[in-house]
Amino acid sequence: MPQAPARSLLLVPLLGLLWGFNWPAVRISLTEIAPWTLRAGGMAFAGLALVVIALARGVSLRVPRPEWPRLIIAGILSIAAFNVLLAFAQLAAPTSRAAILTFTMPIWATILARLVLAEPFDRRRLLGLGLGAAGLACLGLPLIASGQFSVGLALALVASVSWALGTIVSKRWPVSAPALTIAAWQLLIGGATAGIGMLVFEGVPVPKMLEPRTLAALTFHILGAQALAYFLWFTVIARLPAGIASLGTLMVPAVGVLGSVLLLGERPTPSDWLGLVLVIAASGSIMLPQRRAG
Repeated sequence: MPQAPARSLLLVPLLGLLWGFNWPAVRISLTEIAPWTLRAGGMAFAGLALVVIALARGVSLRVPRPEWPRLIIAGILSIAAFNVLLAFAQLAAPTSRAAILTFTMPIWATILARLVLAEPFDRRRLLGLGLGAAGLACLGLPLIASGQFSVGLALALVASVSWALGTIVSKRWPVSAPALTIAAWQLLIGGATAGIGMLVFEGVPVPKMLEPRTLAALTFHILGAQALAYFLWFTVIARLPAGIASLGTLMVPAVGVLGSVLLLGERPTPSDWLGLVLVIAASGSIMLPQRRAG
């Protein structure tokens, strides 16, 4: 696109890499850090980073008082529950499979939008649902037949549905605030929710020395995949069309699977790879806007 700055276009694949490699980074971090503690720290730090960015850009952090309940509900569903469920999913299932199943989020959002918002199924959405169903079949049926479908994979599916529910809440009851403000508050809500879970189930964390590998993964997760990635995301969506920005998101499961192979030593099966291709194709047909004629 001639009108799109070259530097902004380079941010799109960078976002895909940051969020994609976050999958193995989180799994490595979980070897020494409890899941509630990891998510509480990660989301809280990311939320504070967005607050700083908003203040630096002169973006108001104000949210109308009557709209706080919908903001909190959406934040708990699409940020808090989503992240916490995925942490436990990665503890109980291969990261590569969890990444693929989680990326069925646009599929569930499409179904819920039809049920809750009465949004019609056009050809692109029907194609996406068909490809998504085929992808889930490629992933799930061999595991069910062999008795390998685990609780972790079920949690990954629940996480994707939770994200979709949060999206529907945001669409049905939108918040009158800038996107950066909404994201900052939702991340802080997610951090507070995970912090409560940490105190209830894990107690106050005790500082300890981490292994170099874990420390590197944790640093990447907080600074790279949370703070930097969210900053880049809002830069991208402000400068580029939604379709171009979405391409970076479509990279995430593929990079997540490749990162799991390289950093965690996982070996996805041929049906896993086929499921990955189908799920990405399904999400692409749903997320990418249709090109207008003329």
